[in-house]
Amino acid sequence: MKKNKKKSITKYNLQKMKNILILLLSFLMFSFIVEPNDIDTAIRSGNTKVLFNRMNENVELVILDKDDIYSKVQAQKILQQFFEKNKPISFEILHKGGKEDTQYFIGTLKTKDKKFRVYYLLKTKQNKSLIYQFRIELDE
Repeated sequence: MKKNKKKSITKYNLQKMKNILILLLSFLMFSFIVEPNDIDTAIRSGNTKVLFNRMNENVELVILDKDDIYSKVQAQKILQQFFEKNKPISFEILHKGGKEDTQYFIGTLKTKDKKFRVYYLLKTKQNKSLIYQFRIELDE
């Protein structure tokens, strides 16, 4: 009787360890995927303060007819003007990819009467992912 009880306790501990490992791996994978979520939420709500906090000191910005490398202060002003004219209704990531310390995201931003294609590129700098490129183009 004692032998069977010992086997069931061992099976129980093994199953418990598997569950903990699965939970830990899921958490680690989720933490890597979620990082740009604050950027997605900022785009969805037109919050340029959050975008400003995630920008590199200089950003390659393409917004409709504006195309240049701007300081993060200038970039925030241009984005603010865009979002004032085009109030976001929704934003959805369609594609993402990257390697090592660089990630890119492509999504669709919907406003009341227009649809835009949004692209942004993040690079890791001092353990923080920053926006180096940001594009908003009319999606036809």
